[in-house]
Amino acid sequence: MASAGSDLMSVDWRVRLDDAWQRIGFDRGVQGNLDPVYPLAGWDVALRGARDVLARAAGRVGHVFNLGHGVMPETDPEILKRLVDTVHAETAR
Repeated sequence: MASAGSDLMSVDWRVRLDDAWQRIGFDRGVQGNLDPVYPLAGWDVALRGARDVLARAAGRVGHVFNLGHGVMPETDPEILKRLVDTVHAETAR
């Protein structure tokens, strides 16, 4: 897929972010990849998952944090808001 020439690749939750970045090259951006089920499991699970994604991104420029494949309809919007706030707080420079 990287050979198609895009500047940014979207990665779902089934591929670890750091592995995906190694496969496509660190010169491209990566979007993803929190498992969309994590927010359904509650705040503690969502937070652990988000921190894992951020750790795998390792502060690299070009990471766009998001769910690996959209929001499940049953997801509590408050958990999503908390995720956004946490990602902003933990990645602010």
